[in-house]
Amino acid sequence: MAAGSGVFSQEQFWPPCAELQQPAVAGAGWELLLETLGLSVYRLLDQTGLYEYKVFGVLEDCPPAVLADVYMDLDYRKQWDQYVKELYEKECNGQAVVYWQVKYPFPLSDRDYVYVRQRQELDFEGQKVHVILAQSTSVPQFPEKSGVIRVKQYKQRLAIQSDGKRGSKVFMYYFDNPGGQIPSWLVNWAAKNGVPNFLKDMAKACQNYPKKT
Repeated sequence: MAAGSGVFSQEQFWPPCAELQQPAVAGAGWELLLETLGLSVYRLLDQTGLYEYKVFGVLEDCPPAVLADVYMDLDYRKQWDQYVKELYEKECNGQAVVYWQVKYPFPLSDRDYVYVRQRQELDFEGQKVHVILAQSTSVPQFPEKSGVIRVKQYKQRLAIQSDGKRGSKVFMYYFDNPGGQIPSWLVNWAAKNGVPNFLKDMAKACQNYPKKT
């Protein structure tokens, strides 16, 4: 089932498929940040002093359909993601909207996100590819909370296909601006470590997924 159906145009699903096959990091300012646990992480400095990230690699022993299911399963994420404080989906004006509050270490304020997402399975040059798009939105049903900083710029793109064995070949694009008075170097340090760790934690969660067939 596609969550948030109709939010994204069909054309938006194809670029992540293409980039899964052929990484678009040559030139344009993208730099290889690190290679860890089978993943390559690239970054691009934007005009705000924050970075956009792209991750490419293989998650072994994690089938594509299961990986996509785990990503979409909000209730299960509350079990495996230690940084989740609150996470649920609510229909707003006929659209499925996700509310997500993230624990930040003291003395920083927690952050929260309001976003829409959609999943599709595409046939790309004979390969089945699972594509998930997510981006921040604003709806009156989720007003900002006192003491929690709303992340108003959030965007994620995820493409997954079989690695030809029992695992998944993955591409992920990620950007968010956490706002508040956090130095950009700290935000970038956290993202550098958090982005690949998120994928690895998700792969680990696949092994214990109760709905795994």
